[in-house]
Amino acid sequence: MSEPNFQRIIPEGEDRERLTCAECGFIAYENPKIVVGAVVAEGERVLLCRRAIEPRRGFWTLPAGYMELGETVEEGALREAWEEAQARIATEGVLALYSIPRIGQVQVIFRAHLAVPGFAAGPESLEVRLFDWAEIPWEQLAFPTVHAALRRWHATRGQPLGAPVLETAGRFPGATSPQGV
Repeated sequence: MSEPNFQRIIPEGEDRERLTCAECGFIAYENPKIVVGAVVAEGERVLLCRRAIEPRRGFWTLPAGYMELGETVEEGALREAWEEAQARIATEGVLALYSIPRIGQVQVIFRAHLAVPGFAAGPESLEVRLFDWAEIPWEQLAFPTVHAALRRWHATRGQPLGAPVLETAGRFPGATSPQGV
């Protein structure tokens, strides 16, 4: 069997270039990555992780990361909270969906709380802390969606969750874009 010979072409029946094997016609679809995470609250405080990895090492973020095959979005959010913050959380529902076509991501962010007391830095975090709203290091947040999700959490805390907010990159209210992101 020969090695695949992929090239970017517009296959018959498609409307855009795809990575396609010139020998057999197999299309290797390149799709967005799904990021899952949570705004984890303990009373009026939120859990943030200071990143130990790039991109944005040293900046604060929500416990979040890429989904794995074979898990649901909720399972992924629970796993990420454990991996990054050694936190056992309970989700309350989807807080927001963020569409970021520029980097090929869809982010599903839950509202959650600690199901079991305690947390600690996981291997991808330098530090994990609970912040009161007034203490959040806004200028040191890693990504625009962290700003947006925290503001959405603050606006809806104590209320039942309705339909999640759906936002597209460049339109995140109150979010600032860090350099290079």
